[in-house]
Amino acid sequence: MTAECRVRSSRIGILGFWLCITLPVNADTGPGSDTSELQAVEQSTTQQIESRTSRAEQWGLDPTEWLRYESLMQGVRGSVSPATLSPLEVLGIHARTADERRRYAEQWAVMMRDDAERILAFQRAYDDAQQRLFPNGLLIDASALASAATNQTATEKLTWQPDDRVLFFTETQCPRCDAVLERLVSQIKQFAGIDLYLIDVSVGEESRIRDWAAARQIDPQWVSDHRMTLNIDAGAFDQVTGHTGQQGQDLPVLILRREGQLAPLPVSRF
Repeated sequence: MTAECRVRSSRIGILGFWLCITLPVNADTGPGSDTSELQAVEQSTTQQIESRTSRAEQWGLDPTEWLRYESLMQGVRGSVSPATLSPLEVLGIHARTADERRRYAEQWAVMMRDDAERILAFQRAYDDAQQRLFPNGLLIDASALASAATNQTATEKLTWQPDDRVLFFTETQCPRCDAVLERLVSQIKQFAGIDLYLIDVSVGEESRIRDWAAARQIDPQWVSDHRMTLNIDAGAFDQVTGHTGQQGQDLPVLILRREGQLAPLPVSRF
């Protein structure tokens, strides 16, 4: 940025900063300029400035930080990282000092915590709506449950399909379940996702789900993207195991949902 731009920025704040970056310093604004074309350029520039400013503010960044993020994403980082990588993560990965790295990490941690709170709040509202609107409805359609004997061979030779989901029944205190979940999560890129059901959590105890997920370092982004869902059991466990012959089986209990059908998934596979 030129010295003239730095002077402008100090005088007129954020708007001046973006203008210095966006517009050439020696732009022709004399009487001979094409007025309509100049107005179109100014309008487009203003829209870009407003968009950049809004996005920077959403992430708690100032204009200089946002420009550095954009510059990094135009280089190697943008080529090797997914498009969903957040500005805070990009800047944190490329932090120039330990203090800078810590600051971005703290900002990211707070944003993810807040997002998890919003997700769980909506989940509570959804659970309440289900109970209010469908008081006699079944959480899982028993007609979609295949017998354990019929599907045992298929699941023993399981090859993941992109639309597969796994219903994972567990408790908040189950080390064996945690070990199986960790091994299952290591394969999560091969299938659609995992629906976690905590059978020892009741309505009104949703904070226990949040604490359980945080303790197991479940990525809030997975929950946000529905790669994982966190659910109160609400009778689903008894319903499923009653139809698959898995009653009395030690936790965790895993069910494969594929093409509208549910089949037992042996824990031994993990």
